[in-house]
Amino acid sequence: MTVRKNQANLTSAEKQAFVDAVLALKASGVYDEFVAAHRLRFALDMNTGIYVGHFGPSFLPWHRKYLIDFENELQKVNPQVSIPYWDWTVDNTAGSSLWAPNFLGGTGRPLDDQVMDGPFAYSAGQWPITIQADSRPFLARNLGYRVPTLPTRAEVDSALAIPTYDSAPWRDGSAGFRSTLEGSAGYMSMHNRVHTWVWGQMESSVSPNDPVFWLHHAFVDKLWVEWHALHPSSAEYLPTGGTTDVIDLNETMPPWTNASPQSVLDHTQFYVYA
Repeated sequence: MTVRKNQANLTSAEKQAFVDAVLALKASGVYDEFVAAHRLRFALDMNTGIYVGHFGPSFLPWHRKYLIDFENELQKVNPQVSIPYWDWTVDNTAGSSLWAPNFLGGTGRPLDDQVMDGPFAYSAGQWPITIQADSRPFLARNLGYRVPTLPTRAEVDSALAIPTYDSAPWRDGSAGFRSTLEGSAGYMSMHNRVHTWVWGQMESSVSPNDPVFWLHHAFVDKLWVEWHALHPSSAEYLPTGGTTDVIDLNETMPPWTNASPQSVLDHTQFYVYA
């Protein structure tokens, strides 16, 4: 069984194994395929005109399936590797361990936000940005530049207390847990705020160019697991049918032909959280 751990509890060997697997996927071209898939479905799916990956109820199951597929690719490189999660309510400063040179590297330099240390620095030669939001070929970050703080545990607990998964009109700002967790109180709240806090590629449709994307979304997924445990009698996903422009419970989520929200509701068939 795959176990996803808090990145703060990883050993040095576990961190290195994760980094090595990510770098191997980058070298093979597989990593950039994931970046391209995310860009295509950042808002309205460019092929279908349906809200799939963001701004609608399928935000959580779409990213769950996306992370499962990425984790499967990591495990083709090293079967012992899983996606760690970043609890940004605790590890909430630029000095936190995930930004160390032996893991993800730190913030960017003042001149152009270019990350200069760690395995994903452009100067290290293994992380060119080929699917770009702008002309920069390097990983960029400016931690805490646009917004000074990350979401708090109190904000997370407030979201977890909401008893309904989602509600009409099934958009950004709809009442419910999903929209609140995604960032319904303006763009710079909850999940969205974390992307903004990191800045660089994370604040764009090609956010998976920054490997912290996976750790961020693993924690978002973990919060969905926690929400369902707190509200076992509530529907784990809504809407169930008859809606337009969003994905219903048993509808296929592009780009997959065999994945619906229903198919990923039981996360324990794929992984558990430590």
